[in-house]
Amino acid sequence: MNVSSATRVKSGPSHSLSAVLNDLIDRIAPCPWETNAGVNLVNRERRRAPAREPLYSSEERRRRDESPWTLVQGVLAPLQFMAFAVSLGLVLRYLATGDGYEAATASILVKTVALYAIMITGSIWEKDVFGKWLFARAFFWEDVFSMLVLGLQTLYLVALIAGWGSPAEQMMIAVAAYAAYMINAAQFVLKLRAARLEATSHEASAPSHLGQLA
Repeated sequence: MNVSSATRVKSGPSHSLSAVLNDLIDRIAPCPWETNAGVNLVNRERRRAPAREPLYSSEERRRRDESPWTLVQGVLAPLQFMAFAVSLGLVLRYLATGDGYEAATASILVKTVALYAIMITGSIWEKDVFGKWLFARAFFWEDVFSMLVLGLQTLYLVALIAGWGSPAEQMMIAVAAYAAYMINAAQFVLKLRAARLEATSHEASAPSHLGQLA
């Protein structure tokens, strides 16, 4: 056995022990500084992190940009939010003072119509872009919360028409629907931001003559 072979045999167990100790240290007390333990931890987490699936494939992005329903969604979304803001103020005013029942009720009906409009056109848009009417991969959880909002708004309509509960109790159903809507709106805002970042990254990596606004 030559010297280099003896050195490899001798250093093998020590190197393995060092790797085990480093891994153990990283698990128990990861170092916040750029030391060996900290770097090992960061590298290991990077290896474990799965690659993020893009929100749109190239073909889906093309269909999104060409679909007329994309513009419809862009117009209806802020209109629905304005209807929500006005209605929430009127409902809270009624619950606090007992005044303005008719205005609050009318505002909820307007908000409900806007919700049905954006849900129906959104479903058509989803079919255009992703080939599914609802629960496409990219917007699965947004659709789940949208259905919750729609269910609560519909429950309010049923309670109003059937005369279930007192006016204040009916209004509380609308408040619950509005709380779910706020979560749903936040989901879509975050998804819109992710889509913009993805589009920026896509444009940066594509040839300049193929650049496309998202």
